[in-house]
Amino acid sequence: MLLLLKIITKTLHFIPPEMSHYLALYGLKAVYLCGFKIDLPEEIKYLSGIQFNNKLGIAAGLDKNGDFIDCLASLGVGFIELGTVTPLSQNGNKKPRLFRIRASKALVNKMGFNNKGVDHLVSKLRERKTKIPVGVSIGKNFETPNELAHKDYICCLEKIYEFADYIAINISSPNTKDLRDFEAENKLENLIKPVKERQLELTKDFGYKPLFLKISPDNDQKDVEDICRTLLKFSIDGLICSNTTVNHNHPSGSGGLSGKPLLGPSTETLRIARKFLGDEFPIIASGGVMSKEDYLQKIDSGADLVQIYTGFIYEGPKLINDILNK
Repeated sequence: MLLLLKIITKTLHFIPPEMSHYLALYGLKAVYLCGFKIDLPEEIKYLSGIQFNNKLGIAAGLDKNGDFIDCLASLGVGFIELGTVTPLSQNGNKKPRLFRIRASKALVNKMGFNNKGVDHLVSKLRERKTKIPVGVSIGKNFETPNELAHKDYICCLEKIYEFADYIAINISSPNTKDLRDFEAENKLENLIKPVKERQLELTKDFGYKPLFLKISPDNDQKDVEDICRTLLKFSIDGLICSNTTVNHNHPSGSGGLSGKPLLGPSTETLRIARKFLGDEFPIIASGGVMSKEDYLQKIDSGADLVQIYTGFIYEGPKLINDILNK
């Protein structure tokens, strides 16, 4: 079955990227409903009070709306991150907005938080059958000004808190205007403080659910250290390192580059963060993992857990099997 899925994955590369994305997910859902499941060796990892069966997960962006939770879980990953979700549904940026660069095994996306809204995602979280940890990446609607953005994040936090295992605050997408401005120290504090306060209030009813912050790979060392200092100041539980990079010259212009070229900058950001935060602070690594060697490089550079996205787009479920089968 893995060989068949690999052939299908390669065939889908000849279809426009966004269309092939959904065809692949619905195809995966179909084989899951027929009983397909991959059983892989367990390597139990505890992080932020959560038990993970292994260290490999699916990054946010693959399943924005929670429509494919159980079929993705059937592939043997240790966790899934959904989203990024916003309070209200939105269409995202104009198409075309997803581009393949096959020669370098990369993607450029300028999706713009297209999603069905937080209420839809909550309905899917309620329906899920899988017991593996599921995180949710939260963001702001395009029309919400930055000075009111904390209200969007808190709205999403309140609605998904009961049903998510962890929450990721996404301030690093390059495809929502001015979102990365929150990586500046004072603006980050103004966003994180009220979100953290609401997390602690929700804990009284639903138990403690950790908050992670997802950052860009385009920060220099000082910027990364300033962000990490803010995480410690407000007792944010973990870091996701990192989102896509805007350092590319693709003809589409703006947008975030992911895939093989992202491995270097995202791993360097990881190393800087790990050195500053120390050995015990939870870090999830994302960016450029296309092989088991890339996965091990992330672990060796300080990651507790590792996420895949573009590697999965190019290689399909075989990548998960290659990484986790010893």
